[in-house]
Amino acid sequence: MTDLRATLSRIYYENVGKTDASPHVEGDDAPQEGTEMNAHMPDLDREPTYAEAQAALALLRRWAVDVTPEEVSLLDPLVSRLIPGQEVSNYPALARAYPDAFEVDEAYKASMPDLQNGPSSLIKGAKQQIQHVGISNFRLPIRFRTRDGDAVQLETSVTGSVSLEAEKKGINMSRIMRTFYKHAEETFSFEVIERALDAYKSDLESFDARIQMRFSFPMKVQSLRSGLAGYQYYDIALELVEVAGVRTKIVHLDYVYSSTCPCSLELSEHARQFRGQLATPHSQRSVARMSLVVEDAAHCLWFEDVIDMARAAVPTETQVMVKREDEQAFAELNAANPIFVEDAVRLFSEQLLAETRIGDFRIVASHQESLHSHDAVSVMTEGPTFAATSIDPRLFQTLFHIG
Repeated sequence: MTDLRATLSRIYYENVGKTDASPHVEGDDAPQEGTEMNAHMPDLDREPTYAEAQAALALLRRWAVDVTPEEVSLLDPLVSRLIPGQEVSNYPALARAYPDAFEVDEAYKASMPDLQNGPSSLIKGAKQQIQHVGISNFRLPIRFRTRDGDAVQLETSVTGSVSLEAEKKGINMSRIMRTFYKHAEETFSFEVIERALDAYKSDLESFDARIQMRFSFPMKVQSLRSGLAGYQYYDIALELVEVAGVRTKIVHLDYVYSSTCPCSLELSEHARQFRGQLATPHSQRSVARMSLVVEDAAHCLWFEDVIDMARAAVPTETQVMVKREDEQAFAELNAANPIFVEDAVRLFSEQLLAETRIGDFRIVASHQESLHSHDAVSVMTEGPTFAATSIDPRLFQTLFHIG
C-alpha cells in the first residue's frame, strides 16, 4: 500500500502549485517521489474559497483513481462516490421487501428528520410571516343541527390553516387533520368549531388560525302549484377566523334564482301592444353569494333562516319539481319580479340589514345572461370585514352552478 500522505502531498503540489493561498516548498525542501512529508498550512483556520474547493475535489478524484479501493476506504468510504462512474459503487445492499413486522418506538421516532420544524437557516426565500398555511379539502362526514331540532350528516370539505412566524420553517400539516378528527363525531356548531380551532392552534403553537367547512345542505321545497316537493341543495360554508385574538364567525350561502330583465320585459310588451308581435323577455339562471358575519351569539342563525331571507328578497328561486301548472306559475312569478343585477344585491341587502343576528356582509351577484355573451355582475359590502380594494380575478367564475 502506498503512503497516503506522501501521495497526497505529491498530487497537491502538482495540481495546486505555488500560490499565495496555498503552502509551497522550494529547492531542496521540495517533496521527492515516495518521500513522506507533512504539508503545513499557516492559515488552516480560515474559510476556503470556492476555487480551492474545486481544486481539492479535482485533487481527491485524481488520487482516488490511482489507488486501490482499500486505500480509498481507509481515507473515507464516501470518497468513492465522488469518483465519476463510481457514484454508487459502495452503496450498501438495501432490503427490498416491505417490513411488516417493523414497529416504531419513541427512540426511532426521535431519530427521524423533521425538516418542517427545522431551524430558520433552512428557510428558503424571504423570512416573512405567512398569514395562512395549512390544508384544503380534506373530507369527512359531519353532523349538523337543523332548525327543527334534527341533525343531518353531510360530506364536508374542511380547510384549516394557521399563521406562520417569520423565523419558523413550517408546520406539521397532519396535526390540523388529527386535531379536527378528535371532534368529528360531534354534532357541529360554531362552538364545536371554536374548540377544534383552539386545539390545533395550541398544537401548532400559532397565534392566528382559520377553519372553513363547506358542504351542500338539503332542504325540501314545495312546487308552486302542483303540490309536489323535492330537495333543493344549497352550497354553504361555515368559517371561523381568528386574527390578533379577535374571532369572526362567517356563514357563506350560494342562492340560485332566475332573473328576468326588466328592460327586455318592457320591450316585449311594447312589441305586443304596438305591433301585435309575440315576443318573450330574456331571463337567466343567476347566483348570489352572501357572506354574513354572525353577531348574536345568544340566538342561533340557522341555515334555513338565511335561505328564508334570500327567498324573501328574490322569490324566483329555481325549481326542483315542475309540472305544467308549476312552469306557468314560474313564468308569472318572474314577470312579477323582474330585476337587474343592481336590484338583486339591494334586495338581498335590505333583508340582511334588518336582521340583528347579522353584522357585516358581502353580496356578490352574477346574472349569467341569455341575451349577452357576457355576465352581469355586482358586489355590495357592508362594514369593514369584507371591504377590499382588489377581488379574486376568478371570483365571478366560481358563481357558476351546473345544477
